[in-house]
Formats: sequence, structure tokens, C-alpha cells
Amino acid sequence: MRARIYQPARNAMQSGTARTQHWLLEFVQGSAREVDPLMGWTSSSDTQTQVRLRFETREEAEAYAEAHAISYTVVEPKPRQPNIRPRGYGENFATDRRTPWTH
Repeated sequence: MRARIYQPARNAMQSGTARTQHWLLEFVQGSAREVDPLMGWTSSSDTQTQVRLRFETREEAEAYAEAHAISYTVVEPKPRQPNIRPRGYGENFATDRRTPWTH
């Protein structure tokens, strides 16, 4: 079995960072998916791809993989840009803006 250990990125539809603080151990797909000729549904006999284990730290995920003889690769998270500053709606109308606000 092969697995990948990573820290999930934040949801693109939300501004918060919930569910991005933990680490996931996710198994890599072992066999190709097949298409059912009658219905057109995609299926696979590999059920390990449905398993996602959640850990508080990267070290816990690595220790679990080593204890269960699972080969793994660690994907490092990309750092966030440090200059992101949340702004309020009222700052659109501030008098000290660099460019004047117009319609």
C-alpha cells in the first residue's frame, strides 16, 4: 500500500482556515477505475482510496504509517502570503486611499 500525507488547503469558496490545521493520510489508488458498459458509472475494486485518516501532527501520521508498514510520501504545504490583510467595506470610502474611488 502506498499513501500520501499532506495538510489540506483551505476551501476556495471560504475565507476561513478551518479544517486546514490537521494532517491527512490518504491512500493512493492501486488499480484503474472501470466504466460500467450498461449504466456508465465509474467503479473500482480498490476500497482503500475511500479511507482518509486524520492526525493532529505530521509526526503522528508518519508514526502511524511506519507502525503499519505503509510506504508514504509527505507533501509539504505551501506557505500563505504574509501580506494579506482583511479589510472592511468602509475602507472603500476612506479619504487616505491611494487612488480615488469612483463608479
